[in-house]
Amino acid sequence: MEGALVGFGMGSQLLLLAGGAVAVAAFARRRGWPAPLLLVAAGLLVSPLVPAVPLDPELVLYVFLPPLLYSAALDSSYLRLRDVRKSVGLLSVGLVLFTTVVVGLLVHLLLPALPLAAAFALGAIVAPPDAVAAVAVGRRLGLPRRALTILVGESLFNDATALTLYRVAIGAATGGAISLWHGLGEFLLAAVGGAVIGLALAFGCAWVLERTRDSLVDNTVMLLVPFAAYLGAESVHASGVISVVIVGLYLGNRMHLRGFGTRLVSDAVWRVIVFFLETVVFALIGLQLVPVIEGIAGYRPWQVAGYAVAVLGVTIAVRFVWMFAYSYLIKMIRGAEARPTGQQTAILSWAGMRGVVSLAAAFAIPETVPERDRAMLLFLTFTTVIGTLLIQGTTFPALIRRLRVSSEQERYEDRLAEAAAQQAALEAGLAELDRLVAEQGHEPDEIQKQVIDQLREKSWRRSLTAWERLGGGTGPGGAETPSTLYRRLRRRMLQAEREVFVRMRDERRLDDEVLREVMAQLDFEEAILDR
Repeated sequence: MEGALVGFGMGSQLLLLAGGAVAVAAFARRRGWPAPLLLVAAGLLVSPLVPAVPLDPELVLYVFLPPLLYSAALDSSYLRLRDVRKSVGLLSVGLVLFTTVVVGLLVHLLLPALPLAAAFALGAIVAPPDAVAAVAVGRRLGLPRRALTILVGESLFNDATALTLYRVAIGAATGGAISLWHGLGEFLLAAVGGAVIGLALAFGCAWVLERTRDSLVDNTVMLLVPFAAYLGAESVHASGVISVVIVGLYLGNRMHLRGFGTRLVSDAVWRVIVFFLETVVFALIGLQLVPVIEGIAGYRPWQVAGYAVAVLGVTIAVRFVWMFAYSYLIKMIRGAEARPTGQQTAILSWAGMRGVVSLAAAFAIPETVPERDRAMLLFLTFTTVIGTLLIQGTTFPALIRRLRVSSEQERYEDRLAEAAAQQAALEAGLAELDRLVAEQGHEPDEIQKQVIDQLREKSWRRSLTAWERLGGGTGPGGAETPSTLYRRLRRRMLQAEREVFVRMRDERRLDDEVLREVMAQLDFEEAILDR
């Protein structure tokens, strides 16, 4: 009975946390503010007022991280990532190593009593940025696609490097004698093993999905994939992060082979999952304020504040140093990508917000590390995460506007390419229609002619819509284009039709099952109009 009451209390606490976090995120989205930053700030404010909500590192690393990584990989472009692979490698491996060493040496200098291995563990913990907030802001403000791709690619792979370095450093800090070659071997095992397991699972999953052809089964399988990839890799001490990312990139690149139902359901499912997990995760970060502060009660406030400012400042500065060196390194690498502009380098330098993976790694420091050292490492991690989120996160939009970096030209080129592709697709579709009509061997009757004419008209309208979007949906003098007018009027018609169906259901002239079927048809049509 007592255990049931404890479980009920924890369940109620988690439910309140999730509900409050979703409410804050909804408010942020309504106002057009970055939801992650507002969630962290809200968590900091309410942390002293509510019971402690512990951040379980296993929950973060084994439940939250795999689906978030998988969704980001699924939504990424393998081709674009391949184009910037050298940039991503320099950041996700080179910058993480550089940050680990510099921050580790600084912490050892500030706290000589702290073992060097533990100091390097802190460096590995705070090394990987979490690009969720940066990418969300960048997309909304029109950051160029190449910069966004680099940010996404870095965030997909840097956790693998950082967590491997963290394991090596923690192993040394807890008494293990680990050489440089041993650490390098563990890193290679993690990377290669994760990639092999990820590819094997990707091929197997693709084989299964090609034979199911059922949108519900397909998406259920894809829900299990990130957890299988992560657990499978971690069970053999390989990188679960790399395994999940490989599977996500492979399946995302082949999503066009799935049925339309699978794609529609997948998009909706992962939007909800990512929104919910990110909302809870960022709220949890802020709620750790009181537990973290209580852990350093034995230190002088001004002393720990100085340590925190020093680590935060160096963590931010190291990224700037590396990014501006990277802009020259990328030019020296044979066959490298185009060198980033000064504005892009500055933006990428300032997009170094840390996230929940760093905090989870700090909470996962084993108890064999002295309690005083664990408390200090956790405090410095927490202040670095909060500092980068609130300082860099809140000023990131202003920096983008100040530097006048825009993707307007890219958007125009995208619309132009879409219009040209729609035109080519139209010609292919009409040619196929003509071939099918000719196969009949006789002239179509009146009803068949009407169907054929409707198909031709719909194809032409979709193609014309793409060309009209080049003008922003308006014609000369700001008048509505035909497709814009069509969408506006058709939406009003759909709303009127829905009201009739609902009224007939309320009058018991239409069953609920029939109502759901016709509403689904209208919803799909409106979704097409909206897209």
